[in-house]
Amino acid sequence: MEPGAGDRFLRLLIEHGDDPALLEATVRAARGRSELVAALPEEETRRHTRALVRGVVSALRGGGPSEEVLAAAARLGSDRARQGVPVEAFLDGFQAGRAHLVRTVVAGGRRLGVPDAELLDGVTRIDEITTALVHRMVQAHRVAELELARTARETRGQLLRRLLHGEAVAVRAPLDPAAAYHCVVSDVSDPEVAARLEEELTAAAPGLCGLVDGRFAALVPRLPDPVPSGPLLVAAPPARPAGVAPMYRLGRRALRAGAAAGLTGRRELADLALLTVTAAEPELGGLLAAALLSGLDPDDPFHRELAETALAYLDHGGRIGPTAAVLHVHGNTVKYRIRRFQQLTGRPLLDPAGGAAVARTANRWWALHRWLADARS
Repeated sequence: MEPGAGDRFLRLLIEHGDDPALLEATVRAARGRSELVAALPEEETRRHTRALVRGVVSALRGGGPSEEVLAAAARLGSDRARQGVPVEAFLDGFQAGRAHLVRTVVAGGRRLGVPDAELLDGVTRIDEITTALVHRMVQAHRVAELELARTARETRGQLLRRLLHGEAVAVRAPLDPAAAYHCVVSDVSDPEVAARLEEELTAAAPGLCGLVDGRFAALVPRLPDPVPSGPLLVAAPPARPAGVAPMYRLGRRALRAGAAAGLTGRRELADLALLTVTAAEPELGGLLAAALLSGLDPDDPFHRELAETALAYLDHGGRIGPTAAVLHVHGNTVKYRIRRFQQLTGRPLLDPAGGAAVARTANRWWALHRWLADARS
């Protein structure tokens, strides 16, 4: 733009920029375009609008925005992020204010006889300056958002860790100290998989999720239904936040036992009670295997197949149909394998006689788990 035209346009903008009526109209335009900006105190919008108008004037004088002007734009972006205003909403307000300011200046210039070409050049300069300001505002908004998200997540993660480790800590949102929560543990360490699990577990109600001891854990008021498939998750019965540490310790033990047994998907902690306590005593399980399964050879693939069938048979209450379904074989195949198993071990797999029938069945189940674990290894 020629110096004379530039001076004339600059004087016009300076005169309008100091006009209190224009400032208020610009503030109203910004607040009218964005509900979230309108929800802020009006003086807050006025303060930022005044700073940005003066910044544009300063940039026109100096040939471009100074670091001081850019810093003011960055403060606006950062403040809006901390006020919870999304970047789209605050940019809508900013652009509405800019558009109102430009329309007013152009209208004033035409009344004073400023040629359209000079006004167009001036508006182009304003656009160049406001584009630089927008870039700085958006960058600062995103940086502040990331910092806030990281701080909030770290705070929630610390709360979760301290609760699960049994430390004394004040229970804060999203938890209620008087409510009960399921403690869910897993061996998931991949952040992407953990994020998916968090979304699934908190879909019904807010909870507290994060990586504890390097693995995904959660406190949720309700478990999702239907049960999600995927990695093994152990869910404890609900307990108040102050009492979840024992559930976490038990859940970790059950998780190790379930993983060793090849389990997947979500499992109730109570359903894994027998597996958990037997896995903690491998030597005793080995003694049972030696006493009850001495007729089986761990190096014989057919014997391992018999043991797997016998274990599935016990897991399904001695029912042929469900056992055959889970093993993907015919019912007659299950009957044959159970018969051969009993011949080789010299005792019935299910022994309903006597008052210790449950204990004897549990011992056989334990022996089979231990025997198969040793055979596979």
